[in-house]
Amino acid sequence: MGRRARKTEALDTELADLPPELRWREWMGRVEAVIFASPEPVTREALTRVVGRECNIDLIIDDIREELRGRPYELASVAGGFQHRTRKAFAPAIQTATGLGHQVRPLSQQESLILMCIAYYQPITRGELGQFFGKEVSRDLIAHLRGLGFIASGPRAPQPGAPYTYVTTNGFLSHFGFNTLRDLPNMEMLEDAGLLSKEKLLAGDFPLLPADEAVDVEQNLDDDDDTAG
Repeated sequence: MGRRARKTEALDTELADLPPELRWREWMGRVEAVIFASPEPVTREALTRVVGRECNIDLIIDDIREELRGRPYELASVAGGFQHRTRKAFAPAIQTATGLGHQVRPLSQQESLILMCIAYYQPITRGELGQFFGKEVSRDLIAHLRGLGFIASGPRAPQPGAPYTYVTTNGFLSHFGFNTLRDLPNMEMLEDAGLLSKEKLLAGDFPLLPADEAVDVEQNLDDDDDTAG
């Protein structure tokens, strides 16, 4: 029988013996350390486990961001959590030194449009995507987006054969720098206009984004310059 694992000492989150200023600095350090050590965005719920009950996570995050001003990395809100990321301006230097950023080929225009359509109208089936684009969307294209971790299978559609639908993932949000799907360009405008529905999409009533917004969407879906820290 192996040795029993040593019991982890309970973390003192309240730090009642410290003066307020030192307590706040310790909380800041813990929050930043947890985010820095995690390869994935860290949720607000996880961060509350290392600070006191009276600690305001939003204010902690604001103070950390203030201290990172002028640094080549920042604390970003992505995929419903927080993550350290290098700033876009330093992407060429990182790519030159390490080759990072060239490991995955950029999305083609067709792949970008399919991914954008899934993002706005999820859950959506491959057949519905083909109906919108006027031609069948290949299984290989869907498999490529799945392989990149941008989409996953959603619930089965209430249609003959109960085909799978597709939805975007937290990996999609994280890669493109979105915190939630509501950060997609013009989502609120489309909702307010009553155009953000699969029924209208399949009826051919697909809203055309203004030129500058359309460019922003495509650039977001093609941009691999963000490098997670």
